[in-house]
Amino acid sequence: MFKMNWMKTIAIGTILALFLTTSSSVFASNGNNDDSINEKFGLPIVVYGEALSAQQKEEVRSLLEVKDTNKVTEITVTGKDLVTYIKDDARSNMYSSAKITRKENGEGLVIHLATPENITEVTKEMYANALLTAGIQDAAVDVASPIKVSGHSALVGIYKAYDENQTVELNKDRTEVANEELSLATNLAKKDGLDQDKVSELLTEIKKEIADQKPATKEEIENIVDNKLRSLELQLNSQDRQLLIDLFEKMRNLNITFDNVQSQLDDLSKTIEKRINETVGDSGFIQKVSDFFKNLIDGIKNIFS
Repeated sequence: MFKMNWMKTIAIGTILALFLTTSSSVFASNGNNDDSINEKFGLPIVVYGEALSAQQKEEVRSLLEVKDTNKVTEITVTGKDLVTYIKDDARSNMYSSAKITRKENGEGLVIHLATPENITEVTKEMYANALLTAGIQDAAVDVASPIKVSGHSALVGIYKAYDENQTVELNKDRTEVANEELSLATNLAKKDGLDQDKVSELLTEIKKEIADQKPATKEEIENIVDNKLRSLELQLNSQDRQLLIDLFEKMRNLNITFDNVQSQLDDLSKTIEKRINETVGDSGFIQKVSDFFKNLIDGIKNIFS
């Protein structure tokens, strides 16, 4: 009896050790934890969604690692801001919140979702793409929500933070087209045969090509879109294809060329490609893990049989 209990303890301990080892790597934090304040840019700005209750606001403070409110500037994003920046519905509920820390030129964008389980539609890469379109290039941005939301309103909060900072003047036409991009991206990601990573990869690759080719006509935009759809082996219906072309034609008319963010687009593209490859590989890995635990459990059963 003693021998059997000892063997059972070893088996359970092995399973727990494997689980804890895996969990520590999966749940490791990669947020922006730098407490140092860059005096040139002022305090980090934390933007809270207007619909948050007092308790939820405190929760968001914790999620965004606001340890001392004297070391940040706190503002609230409202439905009126939706009208100001993206001409959206002023009656919208605003929950998703963000902390913005400006960085030196060339440091790029670092996007961190503090609550990825609650930002259901917008990925880090979608935020990055939209912010580059809006003209925001160098910042650490953390996004959080205490409840499940799409994540769209956080983008408006980031725009407001830059206006409040008064060191970067945002072009309202660019913020509107950036929001259109985000909306199109999240809608395309719901289509059969597409997902968030594939859509982000498509948008990033089109922008890289625009930066390289500098298209002068709508026809050239169409060619770039069609070539990227073909090379990435993606299928869009005629309506979605046209929406994509119209979006980038608006950017062309606004002289958004992406020349000055090519390196960021390259980094973004590599990150997306790596995750797509990892996701493809994950299916085999998950099966191996499943087989391992099945064999382990079968082995334990045999010990006690």
